[in-house]
Amino acid sequence: MPTIDILRESLFEKLEKKYSDKEFEDLCFEFGIELDDVTSEKEMAEKKGGIEAGQGKSEEVIYKIEVPANRYDLLCIEGLVSALRIFLKKDQPTKYDVKVPDEKSIITVTVKNQTNPIRPFVVAAVLRDVTFDEARYKSFIDLQDKLHHNICRQRTLVAIGTHDLDTLTPPFTYEALPPKDIKFKPLNEEKEFTGETLFPYYRTKENCKLKPFLKIIDQSPVYPVIYDSKRTVCSLPPIINGDHSKIELSTKNVFIECTATDHTKAQIVLNTVIAMFSGYCSKPFSVESCKVVYEAKTPLVQEIYPKMDPIKFSTTASYINSRIGIKIGAGEMAKLLTRMNLPAKVTDEAKGQLTVWAPATRSDILHPCDIMEDVAIAYGYNNIVKRMPTTFCVAMQQPINKYTELLRGLLAQASFMEVLTFALCAKNETFDYIGQQDDKKTAVTLANPRVEGFNIVRTYLLPGLLKTIYESSSARKPIRIFEVSDVVRLDNTTETGAKNRRHLCALWCDSKSGLEHIQSLLRRVMDMNGVGFVDDKKSKAKRRYSLKESENPSYFEGRRADVVLDGKVIGTMGIVHPNVLENFRIKSPCSALEIDVEVFL
Repeated sequence: MPTIDILRESLFEKLEKKYSDKEFEDLCFEFGIELDDVTSEKEMAEKKGGIEAGQGKSEEVIYKIEVPANRYDLLCIEGLVSALRIFLKKDQPTKYDVKVPDEKSIITVTVKNQTNPIRPFVVAAVLRDVTFDEARYKSFIDLQDKLHHNICRQRTLVAIGTHDLDTLTPPFTYEALPPKDIKFKPLNEEKEFTGETLFPYYRTKENCKLKPFLKIIDQSPVYPVIYDSKRTVCSLPPIINGDHSKIELSTKNVFIECTATDHTKAQIVLNTVIAMFSGYCSKPFSVESCKVVYEAKTPLVQEIYPKMDPIKFSTTASYINSRIGIKIGAGEMAKLLTRMNLPAKVTDEAKGQLTVWAPATRSDILHPCDIMEDVAIAYGYNNIVKRMPTTFCVAMQQPINKYTELLRGLLAQASFMEVLTFALCAKNETFDYIGQQDDKKTAVTLANPRVEGFNIVRTYLLPGLLKTIYESSSARKPIRIFEVSDVVRLDNTTETGAKNRRHLCALWCDSKSGLEHIQSLLRRVMDMNGVGFVDDKKSKAKRRYSLKESENPSYFEGRRADVVLDGKVIGTMGIVHPNVLENFRIKSPCSALEIDVEVFL
């Protein structure tokens, strides 16, 4: 959970009330946050470096406040004060005035085609006639750092750039160029660098806080860069801004740009920065829009930012009451939501229907259950009466999981070692490597995999075990391993379009790995399940299994068999085909068994 440091006196001044530490701790609890510590700069320095380190440090009281990870609007004093004042009924929810200039005067950012492979999105806006002082400026910088470490995921998803607009000449272009072609003076540096020379400099610079971010674009043949119309570099995202347009206390007009790989999060970040600091404009909570034009053919093409219209949700009082365990009317519920900065209105008193508007600062509201949570907070967790549940149930283990545990114990007793492999795997490993054909109707394929080696959901357990054998090639033979896990296959008859099946796969690897090793294991598993072999006249089992010649290309011809139960093929066993072993770079023979175990339930 993120923790923010707030000067106590500054906080109380903005709240227009002084609290004791205990009173403020109670207020935080009521609002759904936590006062984590009461300290000072001196005390924190002494804890780290001893008494000498605290000399000369301020003794002004600091509140360390822990806020929810998805409440980006609470990451600075401006947002916290605004939320608490609304909660205390001192202010009404804020309304933002988004001004869209005419076509001739609107500031434009043109996105070049080259940015698409590396960092394709940008959003922008302008704060006009802002008044900074030292505290506001520090909070402005701190918020950007907090956002970079939180929703921006260390700048991999979003990077924020803020600039003194009066030092720049719009319109702007967002480009991606070879490092040697980018030359500028980075923020707080004394000389100019090219993209080629800047990164080695930062790597060797002592106490450089930018080192963790260099890897984001370091291996790219082009670096993203934002220019104004005079080819002045505004920023080299996601690394550093240009020194030419740096924000100072005297800055009046602030140009904000956010480059991103995630368009939605870029808008959230932009809206958060605007919401927190537009209150310092000469007309509070006003912002000027910018236009972003994409040269490439994308669904966006041309967009106006920021988009700060509230998002409308519908819910009912009965839904919220049933989830929390209280009984209040829709009207009272609407008042509680307004205290949480969620303006609400009763649209149907008889049905208890509520319409709730989530402002731009409340990106954490995604579903009526989020609204329910805020009602519970405003109502007060301590005010919810404890009572016995109206329904009773007895917990029990899912039959398939209970059976799986028994099966694992049996295989362990047979001297096989359990392994756990990834549910996601590479398409070529699942099909080509084991000789199977991809019919496009079996495997669940990921639409946008982050890693090429994890682009489909496994349809067999065998590839994972073969990869394990390769990684364990130096281990002493024989190697006996097994896995009992789910595979996933497409199924149009289910709601999700896919279905999980629990499989058992066992593999024996040795210099003399024969079919008999794995067949004996199959016999033991069948005995455990009360299933006898079809030709076993001594067995009293009612269910019988049989073996028939298989055509599974993963196994060696003449040394493979399908396992048949109740007239259906439930799996295959055999000696793994030499071509398959070669694909997985395994030098020793292997025999394997893979069956569907849900048929035994």
